[in-house]
Amino acid sequence: MNQNNTFSLDGKTIPFSEGQTIIQAAIAAGEYIPHLCFNPEFKPHGSCKLCTVKANGRQTASCTQQPQPGMVVESDTKELNDERRALLQMLFVEGNHFCPSCEKSGNCQLQATAYQLNMMSPHFDQFFPDRPVDATHAEYLLDFNRCILCSLCVRASRDVDGKNVFALSGRGIKSHLIVNAKSGNLLDTDFTGEDKAAHVCPVGVILKKRVGFAIPIGQRTFDEHPIGATPHPSVKGA
Repeated sequence: MNQNNTFSLDGKTIPFSEGQTIIQAAIAAGEYIPHLCFNPEFKPHGSCKLCTVKANGRQTASCTQQPQPGMVVESDTKELNDERRALLQMLFVEGNHFCPSCEKSGNCQLQATAYQLNMMSPHFDQFFPDRPVDATHAEYLLDFNRCILCSLCVRASRDVDGKNVFALSGRGIKSHLIVNAKSGNLLDTDFTGEDKAAHVCPVGVILKKRVGFAIPIGQRTFDEHPIGATPHPSVKGA
């Protein structure tokens, strides 16, 4: 690595390699930038905008922006965290997120990020959309009420599993997750628990049946440590 390839993140010196984005370099250095649709295993998507930072005074998505030597990046500021909090509030009211009764509570990145950013209320009026629950598959349940359109399951199924089980349909406020089957049911696909797509959802859409609450709430990933304590939940030993 070129010793001159460093940038500043909230006053900390972060080394980077050619081709890395700001968030990739930050995660490699053990630094947390709030995010939902970014996963180190997949090509950046840039949809949630939660990872927005200021780079040399201009706002940009840290999952798509590559750093430059000497670049000054701001992330943990009141202005940016206020904007992130507003984005989270919109995500909460757009879907049906009832954390106390959700099997993913304590392991949910949306919930954990809301705690991290001190989101105390939804602020906006609830949409209460009427979304289906697909329980047709023998091993997995789909609860579309919790989808945040991160597209991680879409990318995993397409790019890793080679199956294209999931897709996003519609545009704008009508965008929604669908199952690529004539019936629209997960049962009528070749989806299995071995698929990468079965394990990447950051919220509670894709759930394995018959294991609910096997780990009690209070003993789960983000119950033990806040999400900001690690650069990304999939990065071990961070």
